[in-house]
Formats: sequence, structure tokens, C-alpha cells
Amino acid sequence: MLMDVLAALWDGAFGSAAAFWSATLVRATPLMLVGLAVAVAFRAGVVNIGAEGQLVLGAIAATAVAQWLGAAPGIITIPAMALGGMAAGAAWAGIAAWLRRRSGVLEVISTLLLNFIALALLSWVVRGPLQEPTGIYPQSSTIAAGAHWPFLLEGQRLHLGFAFGLSLAAASWYWLAHTASGFRVRVAGAGARAAASAGGVDVARTTFGVFLISGACAGLAGASEVGGVTWALYEGISPGYGYTAIAVALLARLDPRWVVVSAIFFGALEAGAAAMQRDAGVPAVLVQVFVALVILGVLAGTQLRDWRREQRLVARAEAA
Repeated sequence: MLMDVLAALWDGAFGSAAAFWSATLVRATPLMLVGLAVAVAFRAGVVNIGAEGQLVLGAIAATAVAQWLGAAPGIITIPAMALGGMAAGAAWAGIAAWLRRRSGVLEVISTLLLNFIALALLSWVVRGPLQEPTGIYPQSSTIAAGAHWPFLLEGQRLHLGFAFGLSLAAASWYWLAHTASGFRVRVAGAGARAAASAGGVDVARTTFGVFLISGACAGLAGASEVGGVTWALYEGISPGYGYTAIAVALLARLDPRWVVVSAIFFGALEAGAAAMQRDAGVPAVLVQVFVALVILGVLAGTQLRDWRREQRLVARAEAA
């Protein structure tokens, strides 16, 4: 029985070219983009729990842009959708950033509450301004063919959003590791008071900018879902990508390079879970239990490693 379940899980994620390219990597794309959003924010000490809402706003904005441009060629529509989604995500994150800077509101609270407002806004727009012309279904019209994001491989559903994710991962890693502004981000996240007093870092300005960057990445994920997967806007366009992305970022230890690997891992689990339920009759929610155990194991291992490092340092200091 166990072997049948594992075989179904593997087949659903990697068992064929279609399973890998059209299921695993397609599911990994939004997780990669939102995982980068979370990782960059956490590296700066910004606990952005609002990636789900920022993704939703990006999807709304991308849909509105695509409908406004209509039958315009893809060379115009696709970049406009991406930029519109990023701007909307950044603006939504900017609300929490402004509240934190102006009034000291904890971003854990503000971003979480903004998620619920974003979902309510989505429910309104698909029944109001962006609803399809008949007014029967709570969704938008299908966007024009020119607004469909191109597939990267012939015969597979992997779309341009995956290439955007890889590019952003490489750019984020280089920025954090090799630029002065990336260094300020890492220092602010490691110790805000020390960064301000000893390093002369404007922590408030740094975290505000990181908030906007994080929201833009999440907004791009929403745009990629509309342009590359659904081609329309509806309630439930995100099955919780913004929350799963927190696990993606933590498993990657907030390293943009490993976010790619972590997102593919989670994408494989989601793709395999559907096949596992269909072929082996095992509820897909068991995969979520496994994911939780993996995350707990990674966090426990990290704490154990840090504790051992501290013990070695203490031993060396006492020996000296």
C-alpha cells in the first residue's frame, strides 16, 4: 500500500514530461515568485505575512490591464500586465509599510488583515467592475489571446512566469550578496539597532523599500497566474500560495537560490498529491502533514546547528 502511494506521488510529479513540465513546474512558478517575496522581506527583518493579498491585487491589476488593452499585441500587453501586477502588489504592501513607519503598527498584524481585505476586494470586482458581460458567473471575461503569456516549451503548459521567477531569483541573490544596498538589507535584518547605531544604516528607509520590492514580487505572481494559467480572474485564484510561500522561504533558509529548489519541491508535492488521491485513493491533505513535518525538521535542525555553534564559541572562549 505504501509503495503504491509513493509511486502515485512520484508519477504525478515526475512520472512523465507532462507531469514535470505542465504540472510540477507550473505549480512551482507562483510559489517561487511569492517565496522570493517572503525571503527578501524576512532577510530585512520584515515579517511580511501579506503576500497572499499582494498576489491577489497583482492578479486584479493584471486582469484590468489586459481588459483595458483589449486586442493589443502581446509585446505591449504582457509587459503591461507584469508591470501592473507588480505595481499593485507593491502599493498593497506599501500600505503596511506606511503604517509601520508612521505609527509603528506591526506588519504581522497589518499584512494579515490586508489579506482579508484583498480577498473581499476580489469578491467585489468579479461581481462588479470586472465581471463577465452576462453577469451570471462571478468571474471576469477571458483575456484576449494576445495577453496570454507564451509557453516556454511546445506542447507543455510551462509559461513565461517561470522564466521571470528564475531571473528574479538570480537578481535577488546577486543584489543581496554583492551590492551595498543588499548589504544594508542583510544588516538591518540581522540587528536593526546595531545597523542604525554602528553601521549608519537608515533602517526605516531600507525596510520600507524592501516592503515594496516584496509586494512587487508577489504581485508579479498574481499577474503570471492570470496571464499564464487561468486567463481569467475569479475567486480562489490562489489556493493559499502566499501562505505556502512562507514555508518555501523557510525551507530555503531565505536564500533566493534555494527558493527555486524549494518551490519545485513544493510544486512536486502539490502535483503528486492530486495524482495520489486520484490513483491511490489517499487524501491529498496527507501531503500537507508531510510538508509540516519537513518544515519542523528544518527549523529544529537550524536551531540545533546554531546551538552547537554557540557552544563551540563558548568552549573556545573559556579555553583562551
